[in-house]
Amino acid sequence: MTDIVPLKRALLSVSDKGGLIDWAAPWPTKGLSWSRPGHRQGAARRGTGGQGRGRADRLPEMMDGRVKTLHPMVHGGLLALREDAGHRASMEEHGILPIDLLVVNLYPFEATVARGGDYDDCVENIDIGGPAMLRAAAKNHAWVTVITDPDDYAPLLAQLDQGGTTLRFRQEMAANTYARTAAYDAAVSAWFARSLETPAPRRRAFAGTLAQTLRYGENPHQSAAFYTDGTGRPGVATAVQHQGKELSYNNINDTDAAFELVAEFTDGPACAIIKHANPSGVARGRTLLDAYKAAFDCDRTSAFGGIVALNQPLDAETAHEITGIFTEVVIAPGASDEARAIFAAKKNLRLLTTEGLPDVRAGGLTFRQVAGGFLVQDKDNGFVGLDDLTVVTKKAPTDAQMQDLLFAWKVAKHVKSNAIVYVRDGATVGVGAGQMSRVDSALIAAKKAERMAEVLGLPQPLTIGSAVASDAFFPFPDGLMEAAAAGATCVIQPGGSMRDAEVIAAADAAGLAMVFTGMRHFRH
Repeated sequence: MTDIVPLKRALLSVSDKGGLIDWAAPWPTKGLSWSRPGHRQGAARRGTGGQGRGRADRLPEMMDGRVKTLHPMVHGGLLALREDAGHRASMEEHGILPIDLLVVNLYPFEATVARGGDYDDCVENIDIGGPAMLRAAAKNHAWVTVITDPDDYAPLLAQLDQGGTTLRFRQEMAANTYARTAAYDAAVSAWFARSLETPAPRRRAFAGTLAQTLRYGENPHQSAAFYTDGTGRPGVATAVQHQGKELSYNNINDTDAAFELVAEFTDGPACAIIKHANPSGVARGRTLLDAYKAAFDCDRTSAFGGIVALNQPLDAETAHEITGIFTEVVIAPGASDEARAIFAAKKNLRLLTTEGLPDVRAGGLTFRQVAGGFLVQDKDNGFVGLDDLTVVTKKAPTDAQMQDLLFAWKVAKHVKSNAIVYVRDGATVGVGAGQMSRVDSALIAAKKAERMAEVLGLPQPLTIGSAVASDAFFPFPDGLMEAAAAGATCVIQPGGSMRDAEVIAAADAAGLAMVFTGMRHFRH
């Protein structure tokens, strides 16, 4: 392959023409001529002379632009091997001019879907000629330079300053191109699957755009990168970072977990503190400051170096309190100027703002890799309200207990299974996560509550009189009895065990009130 290839003729076909003329203006001084296919020009006319015009004029753009670049004059110019005598002869016979540079960005299909375009509108924004030209040019990267990302305009001009593009640059641009067309096709196929309500299409493709190359992954010996999927869901992927060093892999993972959890609460100020993807404390309050203090008091030890998520814009009072200990990241819908000024004194503290909360009831997909494949499922957007609960014990919860039960249930949804969550007065007082036994989770959560009572100088753990949530059913009464021994007075769980009757009888014997949700929230 030739290393340096001078560029003499370019073809531009772009849907987003913003800044294009200013960007392309220097080209004539670099020996490059250009034009774009248009209704009056015909598919293959490039403004570089009369050769080939007759054929192009007989086949102009047609069918409302659907047939514009699908033409041998275009694809021949892109695909011809310049060193092949037979190809050169065919070009001369048919008046095909070589195209050295192709610049294409595709019809805005993803943007059309994102803004809620109807079916016909989305179909019309599926680009055909663009991907075909891109793939042709990328295949022939030995001779043709292909650009599909505006971020590559400046590097291209730098290459032109050196007299042409290098093979390495053309290879990189070809790789970018195939990734772009693959992502485009993935978006189209995913849209079709949603439109046709096909939960498990025969083939599933996912795509993302590089947002950040990370220093390392979960551990320093693992390389990692962060990609966005273009959905625009408020959260870490769309947030603005106001200060602090670059986010790490674990920071991003934990910040996402924190913000998705705090978004469960929209009926007043709430705070969630996350450590290693599990909540160390979650609380509501009259103010954000109250909510933060209550969440912090659930587990002051684990809160050190944690992630703080708020469901309302950060204010100065809360900002001042948060800076009292080392915190990795704070994420909130916004932040006042006073709060940002307070954080400015903590240069390593990252502050992210999102201008909104994610919709926890919205649909979507989650996926994870396993050996030889990946698992795909609907996002857990399950919701349980007061009317969905079934009282199964002789004693019914009071109104106040019901509020704590529902709060605990929302938190349990975001705790690694097996999950046990104790709540009192709108704040977690004990969280047991990720144990192989539900009994162990109940014991660990209660033990942490005992230790925190000692730290706070309280006469007894706040689990006394608490509500307890279990993310899945109690298969035996033993886990329930550990919660009762810790002082819980009411229980929320899915139900559905073969031994439900035995568990209900044990709850009645212990004087507990218990409700079933009919829904579980495993989080592995």
